[in-house]
Amino acid sequence: MFNSFVRLCFFALLLPFWGSAQEDFLRGADLSYVNEMEDCGAVLTLNGEAQDPYALFANAGCDIVRLRLWHTPSWYDTLNAGQRYSDFEDVCRSAERARAAGMQILLDFHLSDFWADPGRQWIPAAWAPVADDLPVLQDSLYNYIHSNLMAMHERGLLPEMVQVGNETNRGILLPIAVNDAGWVLDWDRNGPLFQTGLQAVADVEAATGQNIRTALHIAGPTNAHWLMEDFTDHGVTDFDIIGLSYYWQWHMPATIQQTGSMISSLREAYPDKEVMIFETGYPWTLDWADEASNILTTAHPDYAPISPQAQKQWMLDLDAAIRSNGGSGLFYWEPAWVSTDCHTPWGQGSHKENATFFDFSGAVLDNGGMDWFGAATTSVEPQLIQETPAIQLNYLGNRTLSVEVPPGLPDSLTCQVFSIDGKGVASYALAQGSNTLQLSEVPPGQYVALVQAGRSVYLTRLIPIR
Repeated sequence: MFNSFVRLCFFALLLPFWGSAQEDFLRGADLSYVNEMEDCGAVLTLNGEAQDPYALFANAGCDIVRLRLWHTPSWYDTLNAGQRYSDFEDVCRSAERARAAGMQILLDFHLSDFWADPGRQWIPAAWAPVADDLPVLQDSLYNYIHSNLMAMHERGLLPEMVQVGNETNRGILLPIAVNDAGWVLDWDRNGPLFQTGLQAVADVEAATGQNIRTALHIAGPTNAHWLMEDFTDHGVTDFDIIGLSYYWQWHMPATIQQTGSMISSLREAYPDKEVMIFETGYPWTLDWADEASNILTTAHPDYAPISPQAQKQWMLDLDAAIRSNGGSGLFYWEPAWVSTDCHTPWGQGSHKENATFFDFSGAVLDNGGMDWFGAATTSVEPQLIQETPAIQLNYLGNRTLSVEVPPGLPDSLTCQVFSIDGKGVASYALAQGSNTLQLSEVPPGQYVALVQAGRSVYLTRLIPIR
């Protein structure tokens, strides 16, 4: 274990390398919905003038566009005009627009026909018959990633970055019945699948002579350490970027400062990997413009009342925390998913019109999140996870945690319990000495316990509750 002096020296040695990474710090946006919104009649404006969305973001200072790719999104056939989006042709249409505007591309392989996230990793229907035949499934996965990337290369659209899977906390390519039956994380299956996906990208790199940075994507900063240990233990190491999702609404009470601390700890533990926030978002209003329920409705007390300025400040502060702790990128998820007359599977309109960078008329918000792209860079004091081996945390069964707290730690020490998708579910004050915590209200499942005081994180531990 590092003592405080050695840790600070190690951190100081990393600063030159982190500084060079920050020169290439990427500010990005997921613009996967833009084509669909325009086809549904959306018009985005700046100073009263209609804008091409890609040019608008590029001119604001956006460096890179993230685009999701679904395998066969046939569910679109019964929506609106029956046009499919986020399939290969739509992604190429978006990539062409990003290229024309001078922006890089991050291709997000969802490896599903539908939304993939911590709770849903449904295998594409085309591969369902071979879901239990690992070698055949690996072959299907390899050919899918390789052929799509080579086809994009032939069009001059090969992305600079590729992520294998989206928010893959529970793995990838799960049969629907297995996924929906509850938590599962089968590394004998996941390890080879992730390695296959990464190998497909590496082979495209070799065939084209073009560099492609590869990424894994984890939802919730509190999940990063234990999942990275699992990836490493199962041979999944040949990638470049640890991508995280971080939303206050879903990952509270993890703060921006604590997220920065976890980034610095990841950079220390995996110095050959970059760390980026692939998804974040913050609302500018609690109003709505349609019949689709809004998904971001929770204010952080330090960014309240909710307003365009609060949205902008969230991005500026998160940007500063990432940079200061050695991270190299920040993406806003769907800042242009404005409301239209079209439908999603759950309602008419957008589920995020209150958290875009535009007002309900499609005009760029005054003093809102769009200003973040061109804002001057700032920094904050780095926050390292404090390594205190004397803290002992054990799961005793019967939904009971034991936490031993040595003398000399802050009186404000708490134990936070997070679900596997990174959402805080319980909080307990800790005292010096022995603490017995009853998690009687927490349903069975896999959780992460985090011991913290203020901005300092002392320990994270995966715990099973049965």
